[in-house]
Amino acid sequence: MSPSAIFRAAADLGAGSGRVFVGALNTPAPALQEVHRFTYAPRRRAGHLRWDAAALLAGLREGMVRASDTARRAGGALDSVGVDAWGVDYALIGDEGRLLEDPVCYRDERIAGVTDRVLARVSQSRLFEATGIQRLPFNTLFQLVAHVESGLPPEATRLLMIPDLCHHFLCASQTSEPTNASTTQLLNARDRDWDAELFSELGLPRHLMPPLKPAGAVLGSLRSDLRDALELPEIRVIQPATHDTASAVAGTPLTAGWAFISSGTWSLVGVERRAPLLDSAAGVANFTNEIGVGGTVRFLKNVMGLWILDSCVREWSAHGVAPTLSELLARAAAAPAAVALVFPDAARFFNPPSMTIELRLALEETGQPAPDDPVGLTRIIIDSLALRYASVVADIERLTGESIRGIHIIGGGALNDLLNQATADASARPVLAGPVEAAALGNLCVQAMAGGDVSSIEEGRHRLAAADPPRRFEPRPVPRWRAARNRYADLEAAQR
Repeated sequence: MSPSAIFRAAADLGAGSGRVFVGALNTPAPALQEVHRFTYAPRRRAGHLRWDAAALLAGLREGMVRASDTARRAGGALDSVGVDAWGVDYALIGDEGRLLEDPVCYRDERIAGVTDRVLARVSQSRLFEATGIQRLPFNTLFQLVAHVESGLPPEATRLLMIPDLCHHFLCASQTSEPTNASTTQLLNARDRDWDAELFSELGLPRHLMPPLKPAGAVLGSLRSDLRDALELPEIRVIQPATHDTASAVAGTPLTAGWAFISSGTWSLVGVERRAPLLDSAAGVANFTNEIGVGGTVRFLKNVMGLWILDSCVREWSAHGVAPTLSELLARAAAAPAAVALVFPDAARFFNPPSMTIELRLALEETGQPAPDDPVGLTRIIIDSLALRYASVVADIERLTGESIRGIHIIGGGALNDLLNQATADASARPVLAGPVEAAALGNLCVQAMAGGDVSSIEEGRHRLAAADPPRRFEPRPVPRWRAARNRYADLEAAQR
């Protein structure tokens, strides 16, 4: 690296584990290096499934130290840090910025029945017209209703989304950012501010909601006590696109006319647009309009991702019967495609006691073979996900009236070549896979743009893509896939 390199730290937090990266864009060869990985798995505490906030913030502290050390060893200095994370979950803070309780995980059972109670007071069409957001039982709106019903801590003064909590920890800021705020189903899709009327109708605490600042805003400098304790230089806290999918899209040079899939525990399948699509057809189809960088909109559907396979792997590993994931995928690739299928977004797969049992039950109930072996179930999961992706892409074409020529897969799922090829085959479209660390790259790009390292997000994403071009998968003319599309369509129709 050049001695004049300006380094930036990008913390990318997933649902259960986080990573801190260091990167520089003001160098001839842009680079991104992972310097710390940590976990904060949810655990049951005080009656709910909660995130381990202490572990999360401790991991962030250690990541800052390692990021600064890495920058110094490379002959530069760490200039800024920004955090992106998953959406919908939130924390409450009180006087003097004190965290009042560990944040409740979106998979907690407190949301049971809340959707029906809310829709009895505010219709689904009214909710979509106001917010443009897909109805999901764990959206912040429903979580907050449940929290109000059970009783909010009376000393609460501010609600912060998870990345906002991290920025608060770093520099004492108490703000939010539109890309993550839009996932709450509490933000008005037109004026892009908290929907005061919706708060009033549902009896929710509007006064807790933070002011909104755009991606790229400088929130402040690292707290002096934290800087002194960790022996760090003065570092600016720059707010990226704080929702991880928004950062991932910002870090990817999307081809015009192509859809994207941000692939991980969840899969977000969509297209980038200039304006929200709020008509009744989009609402009935349960699509969502999330805000992106630079005023863009991510018109997408949040669908099941590799959660199903990850859950099975954990079960198999616990019983000592599973090969590694790479071995499973290699053996599944040699198995026949689309022998049996499930609908991945069925509620039964959200958080069952046993994912393998639930899969076999779903197969038996539809008269399909229900294998016990990990390889057979892995192939069924992969093929079903690919067909679900293809179905959502077809819905996007129908709703937008615009053809989709290909699919760009980003995030950790881009490493799954079996899923990449199956998606190309199931959709009959070419697939580009990568970057894997799209969220961290987008985080870095927004910080770099705010710092003047690049003139635009487009310049940053294209410079990074040139250093690590995506891989291409072409659809294969396999007759089995044509028949599988029809069988899958029947399975999906039966869920509606």
